Order: sequence, then C-alpha cells, then structure tokens
Amino acid sequence: MKVAAGTSILKGIAIGTIRVYHKEETRTSRLSHLTPEQELSRFQAAQRAAQKQLEELYTRALETVGERDAAIFEIHQMMLEDEDYVGAVREALSTQGVTAEYAVQAAGERFSAAFSALEDPYLQVRAADVRDVSRRVVDLLTGAAPGGPEGEEPFILAADDLTPSETVQLDRSRLLGFLTRHGSPTSHTAILARTMGIPALVGVDFDDSWDGHTAILDGYHSCVYVDPGEELLSAMEARRRAHVQRAALLQGLRGQPSVTLDGTRTAVCANIGGEEDLEAALQNDAEGVGLFRSEFLYLNRKDFPSEEDQFQVYRRTAAAMDGKRVVIRTLDIGSDKRADYFGLEPEENPALGYRAIRICLTRPEIFRQQLRAILRASAYGNAAVMFPMITALREVQEAKALLNACREELKREGVPAGPLEVGVMIETPAAVMIADELAREVDFFSLGTNDLTQYTLAVDRRNPKLGRFFDPYHPAVLRMLKMAVEAAHRHGCWVGLCGELGADPSLTETFLRMGVDELSVSPTAILPLRKRIRGLDLSRREGP
Repeated sequence: MKVAAGTSILKGIAIGTIRVYHKEETRTSRLSHLTPEQELSRFQAAQRAAQKQLEELYTRALETVGERDAAIFEIHQMMLEDEDYVGAVREALSTQGVTAEYAVQAAGERFSAAFSALEDPYLQVRAADVRDVSRRVVDLLTGAAPGGPEGEEPFILAADDLTPSETVQLDRSRLLGFLTRHGSPTSHTAILARTMGIPALVGVDFDDSWDGHTAILDGYHSCVYVDPGEELLSAMEARRRAHVQRAALLQGLRGQPSVTLDGTRTAVCANIGGEEDLEAALQNDAEGVGLFRSEFLYLNRKDFPSEEDQFQVYRRTAAAMDGKRVVIRTLDIGSDKRADYFGLEPEENPALGYRAIRICLTRPEIFRQQLRAILRASAYGNAAVMFPMITALREVQEAKALLNACREELKREGVPAGPLEVGVMIETPAAVMIADELAREVDFFSLGTNDLTQYTLAVDRRNPKLGRFFDPYHPAVLRMLKMAVEAAHRHGCWVGLCGELGADPSLTETFLRMGVDELSVSPTAILPLRKRIRGLDLSRREGP
C-alpha cells in the first residue's frame, strides 16, 4: 500500500478507482500566413464563442453550486473583455505577425505570471483564472476537443490541476473525489469542490502509475491510500457509509425549528465573512446571520471600499436572507487583521491597542461611510448593526450619535433607510461589568467568547506558547457570560453568542440554561447544533 499526504478541501471519504488525467497541451503555431486583420477577426470570433460558452457554464453552475460560486464565470467573461488583456493580443497581432492563438497564449502567460508574482493571495488566485480563460480561447482557435476521463465507471480523478470550468463540467454521477498536484484550499476550484460536496485533496505528489488502481481518499486525515488492504477498505467503507447517513439525517433537519424537547426556542444563525459564505449559510438553513464580519470587505484590497461598494454587499446579503435578521459588525480592523492603506503603526501589544471601535470613533470619515451603507441596506431586509470592542458607555453613545446623524443625512437626501436594531459585542471584562448600563442603550448583546477569554485570562490567543493556558471553559469566562445574559434580560435585550464556543455541543445546554437566545456558528455547524438542541430537555434538573 502507498500513502500520500495533501491538504483537505472537504472532509469526506471517497473509495474507487483512480483515473489520472493529463490535459493535452495545445500546440500553437507562431507565425501566421494570414494578415493581421484576418487574425484579429479569428480572435474576435473565438472571443464571442468563448463568451457564449461561459454564459452556458454560468447557467449550469447556478443549478449546481448557486449564484455565489457561479459568479466565477461572470468574472471570466469580464476578463475576456479586459482592455489590457485584449490590448496585449491586438498589439501582438498588429506588430509581430503571429497567429491569434499564439497571441492569446502569450497574453495569458504574461498576465498569469503578473498575478502569480503578487503577494496578495486573493489576487494570486486570478492567475489560474487567466490561464483558464486563455486556454478556452486557444482551444476554440485550434479546434482542440475538451478532455476528461472516459468510460462509465465511477472514479477518483487525479490531475496536475483543475480549472473552475473543468470542475463544474465533471460528470458528478461518476466523480467520487479528486486530488491534484497543484492548487490551494482558497482557489476557486477548491471553493467549487466544497460547494458541490466533492471530497478533494490538493498538493498531492501522486504517481502516474496509480492509474487504474483502487484508492481511498480520506478528507478527514488529508491523505490518499493506494492499493489498501481488505481490512482498511472495510473500515473506511463503514466510515464512509456512516458519514453519508449522518449527512442525510442532518439534511432532514432543514426547515425544522431549533427547539428543545421542553419547548425552549433558540435561533441558530451563521457567522459569515462576506457574500462568499452566504450560499453555505442558506444551504445549511441558517435562521439568520448572527455575525457578518464586515472587516473582510476592507482586507485584500489596496484602498478603502466606497459607501456604494459596501451598500451593495450588505443589500444583497439582507435581501438573500429574506426577512431573517443579518447582524453586521462594524469594522473590526487592527490586532491580527491589518490593511496597509489604513496606515496603522506597529504596536507592541496590538490586541490591547488601536483597533475596532477605537479606530472608528477616531476616524469618523471611515465610520460614516460604513454606517450610511448599513442604514441604506436596512431598507432591503432585516438588518442590525453591532459595535465591537466596547469598554465604556460613552463609546456606545458616540457611535449611536454618529449613526443617528447618518440617518438624518440620508433622510435629507431622500435616501430610504429601514429600522435598525443596535447592539454591542460583549468581549471585554469591562463590558461585562457595565452590562446593565450598556443594556439600557442597545437592543441586543452579542457574546464574543474568543476575545472575552483572552482578556479575562490575560492570555494572548495568537501566541502558540500559551495554548495550554487559553481555556475558554474557565469558570471565570462562563460566569462572565452568565452575568452579561442576566443583565441584558433585565433590560429587555436579547442575547446572541457568536464565538467558537457556540458550536461546542458540550456547552450547548449550558448556554441555553443561561438564557442565550441565539447561537451563531460557522455554516457547517448549524445542522449538527440544531440536532443537539432538539435532543435537550431543559425541564430536567441539572446534574450534581
């Protein structure tokens, strides 16, 4: 038996025959016997044909993976019309006397190399997209046929890499899983694989001789076993069946209320980092968005997002949730989340430094844009705003004053804004100790267990040497959470919990007995958490 490691894209198990797939390299002639005008005409015809193919792929992807992930093919269409890209092709045709396919291939390699050289991981991913688009046009120009494993039997695909279009076009009735030598967990191909529910590994140094051999792709342990023995095959097949049965049972909870046996109702919502997580939240039947991490709109870019940019994202999210509440946390930049264009100076202890609400209140020109965008989006759905890193009552009052000023501005401008609940993150001991005062100012609390643990125990959660001292189950942390819940309920505030502890089934009953009204977790944890809640009976007395 051979074993090879990789990076898991999706936790799952695939068992079947490996099919090694090598793309046929398209050969392009350099010099043309046609005029530059004729070659340009050939390019434009292939460009139109490629656009049509991409439109069809978008439609197919909509049905397979949903609007969020299908958007990659809209990006490909825009790339195909990009002025710089098309300009490079035109210049080569007019000055070098080359074929259209050679000009497209050269432009693709040039722009792909430029993206690959960037430090930003988000932009590096674009390199694969440029290659995908260019190959499509070259194949149309040369008449190359699309490739792929032949036959009718199910298979595990092994390839150097897969493009998003190749991934979407794979025969899902036969594809058990795939592994690639190249690629990354953040690539569009990986995102599509997760959405399509395909077990996959990237970064696997496989051997071509594996073709036709039986293999087990183990997404739980990030490895592939080739020619496994009968004992391992039997054990992994049992695990695979259990995984499938568990997933089917969980899907049966879609549309069911998150209510305990004694009738206690608790909303189970999703934590998301932007629109890219929205489809997963919907697929897992989130009862709302308990935490929209708006800072991700500010990361991986070179300048501040405009009010309009933010508004469109918030509006689409609120509309997609169709009346379910979307809690948008205002900018929580600083500490471990940094963007160079903010011009933040290095700090010896950034966790205790210039971050979150402290930046917003001292740089109101940034804060105003975000607050206006959130207010505008509230006219299109059930939105709420939440202020992070609160340590004093005056911080909430200042933030609310600015929010009200923005609402008045929009009113004067004739721009609609809907009702908007206002809340605060309870993630510092100071906020817990003044919870009664804070509850008089806001509509809800959101308990941030990650930072609350850090600040309560005086342990830097990013320091690997302190892992054994970072204890979110510490009695002091749990008592602070309970204190905050009790203070909120005394003043009519509802309470959500959006830290990582919310998905820990060993604490679900504890949180519900505290009176937490909403648990917000990663999308994949929603249905397991609902199952846990529906099996609890809070009318029974707690154990000794």
